[in-house]
Amino acid sequence: MGETRDALQQAYAGEAKAALRLKVYGEKAEEEGYPQIAKLFRVIAYSEEIHGARALKVLKEIKTTEENLAESFESERRVAEVAYGEFVKQAEAEGDRAAVLHFSQSKDVEETHAKLYKEAMGHILEERETTYYVCRVCGYIADGILPEMCPVCGAKKDQFKPFS
Repeated sequence: MGETRDALQQAYAGEAKAALRLKVYGEKAEEEGYPQIAKLFRVIAYSEEIHGARALKVLKEIKTTEENLAESFESERRVAEVAYGEFVKQAEAEGDRAAVLHFSQSKDVEETHAKLYKEAMGHILEERETTYYVCRVCGYIADGILPEMCPVCGAKKDQFKPFS
């Protein structure tokens, strides 16, 4: 199943990338006054998400919630510590200031994701309920309290989206 597993992982990655790209295209179409095209992009993005989810299921990548939290924590930690650290160095060496800012802020946000997963692993038995606030600019997530300003990118509190 080596080649088939590789194909399933490629399919999952491709579907995930397509879904995100189409969501962003939909936002752009909406901004430009094309609501029907925006809807088309959103619908196809949803379909791509279904394809990706099915590939994950066939790959048996979905485990118990506790295992999924632990895997997600490790993944975020690796991305923040290794991948984004290297990306920042590469962008600095090339003098690409926009990429340095993007990678640095993303690294900081990934670290907060890991922290949230770690906290969730500790809270799973108490079923703590909270509202999360996500910065629409950089993706920072505030747990329970809407900040006046994003600690990562400086966006004002009206740039946060609540998730109850």
